Amino acid sequence: MLKATGVAAGATAIGVAAAPAATAAPPATAAGYAHPGLLHTGTDLARMAAKVKAGAAPYTAGYAKLTANRHAQSGWAANPQAIVYRGSGAPQNYRTLYNDIHAAYQNGLRFHVGGESAYADTAVAILNAWSATLTSVQGSADRFLAAGLYGYQFANAAELVRDHAGFELERFQKMLTTVFAPASESFLTNHNNAVVTNYWPNWDLTAMACVLATGIFCDDRAQVERAVEYFKSGAGLGAVKNAIPVVHEDDGLAEWLEAGRDQGHALLGVGLMGTFCEMAWNQGIDLYGYDDSRFLKGAQYVAKWSLGGDVTYTANTRRKGAIGGWSGKETAADAAGVDPTMTRPIWAMIANHYTKRRGLSAPYLTRIAAKAAPEGGGGDYGPNSGGYDQLGFGTLAFTRDATRTTPGGTGGFSSSSAAGGSGDSAASATPSASTTPANPANSTTPTASTTPANAASAAGKRGDLATTGSTDLVAWTATTGLTALAGGLLLLRRRGRTRDGAE
Repeated sequence: MLKATGVAAGATAIGVAAAPAATAAPPATAAGYAHPGLLHTGTDLARMAAKVKAGAAPYTAGYAKLTANRHAQSGWAANPQAIVYRGSGAPQNYRTLYNDIHAAYQNGLRFHVGGESAYADTAVAILNAWSATLTSVQGSADRFLAAGLYGYQFANAAELVRDHAGFELERFQKMLTTVFAPASESFLTNHNNAVVTNYWPNWDLTAMACVLATGIFCDDRAQVERAVEYFKSGAGLGAVKNAIPVVHEDDGLAEWLEAGRDQGHALLGVGLMGTFCEMAWNQGIDLYGYDDSRFLKGAQYVAKWSLGGDVTYTANTRRKGAIGGWSGKETAADAAGVDPTMTRPIWAMIANHYTKRRGLSAPYLTRIAAKAAPEGGGGDYGPNSGGYDQLGFGTLAFTRDATRTTPGGTGGFSSSSAAGGSGDSAASATPSASTTPANPANSTTPTASTTPANAASAAGKRGDLATTGSTDLVAWTATTGLTALAGGLLLLRRRGRTRDGAE
C-alpha cells in the first residue's frame, strides 16, 4: 500500500543535555569475539531469566508477548528450501525463510528465559535443516534485502544456541559465509551496479548488519572491521553521516534522510542502525556514541516525527540510475506524512542504551518506547515481510536498570563487563560521553573465516535497480494503525498536524 501512495518516490522504478560519565562498551574476549555476543550477551540473557522468574515488570509483559507468539512454540517444524527467491523467481518463497528464522530466534530466546530444553532443541532443528539445504538467495534487487535482513537474523538466532547439543556450528558458519555475506559485501562494494546514492539508507543498513553479524558469529575480524568502517565512512547512504546528514545544534536533533521518503522505511532504518550499534557494542565497539552520539540525535528526530511532532527537513537531491546506463535525479523536499499509531519493535533497545546505560536525556525515545511497550516480534506486526524486519521483543530483552558508575575508577572495565557482559556494569567515570569507537579488543585470527567473493553484478537494467524494498504488501495495515482507504491509498497524518488532528 505504501507503494500505491507513491511515497517511495525514488523506489518505484523497480522495485540533548550534556552527557554524564559514559559507560564503556564491554570488550571482546581474548579468544576471538565474545559469545553469545550479537544482540544478546550472557549477562543479558541471565538478566531476562532472573527478572521474569522474579515476576518483575515490564519483563513479565514482554515474556508474555513471546510465549503467546505462534513462532515461539516447540512444535514448530522447519520448511527449508534449496533456493530462496525474493522479488522475482519461481516460486517467490522468502516468506518461508523469514518465518522459520523468527521461529528459531523465538524458541532460542524462550529457552534462555524459561529454561526448557525443548525450545532450544526446536531452534537447533530449524537452523540445522536450513544449513543442510539452502544453497543460494536469488531474485531481483530485492535479493540483497533478503541476504542482509535474513543473514543478520539467522546469525542472531544461531548465536542463542551455538553451544547447544546437536547444533551444526561449522555447517551454519559455512552457509552464512557462502550464501548471505557475499551478497551483502557485494552490495556495499558495487550497489548492484547502480549509482551509489540510488538506494536509500535501509538497503545499505541491511547489508551492513549482515556483514557485521556474520563476522562476529564466524570470528572474522576483517569482516567486522569492514562493517564498522563502512558505518563511519562508507560511500553509500547507510553510512551514519549520510543517513543522518544534518545536525541541529539548537535542539539536539539530526535529520534522518529517509524521513523524506516515508515513515515505514525511516522506522526500518532506525531499527537497523540500532541493531548494528547494539551488536557492535556487545563486542567493545561504541558506535552508539560515534560522532558525538549522532545516532541518538537521528533516532530522537524520528521518534519526535513519528509521535506527530514538527521536524525540520532539509531538501535533498540524490542521483539515481545504473552506472553506464539510465540516470536521473530525485529531490525529497520535506518530511513525509506520518501516522503516530504506526510502530515497529525498535525503540526499547535504543532508548535503554541511551537513558539507562549512558544516563542521557532522550525524551522522545522514552515516550515512544513506552507507547510501543510491550514490544512483540515477528508475527505480531502483520503477516508480510515488513512485520519481520526486526527480531523484536525489546521490552523483555533490552529493559535494564540504570547503570551505576564505579567511584574513583581509572577508566577500566568492571569484572562483569570485561567478561563480555551487556554493559550493565559501568566503566568508571570519564569526563564526557565517548565519541570514538573502540576497536575489537584482543581479537585473534578468525577460526572460521571465509573471504566472500563478490556476487555478480546485475546487468544494470532499469527494472532491477531500485525496488521499493518490499514486493509484497507492506505490513503497515490496520494491525499497526494505518487506515486503508477504499481506493487503496493510506490515510497519513501530515507534518504540522497535532496529534488531535488540528492544523
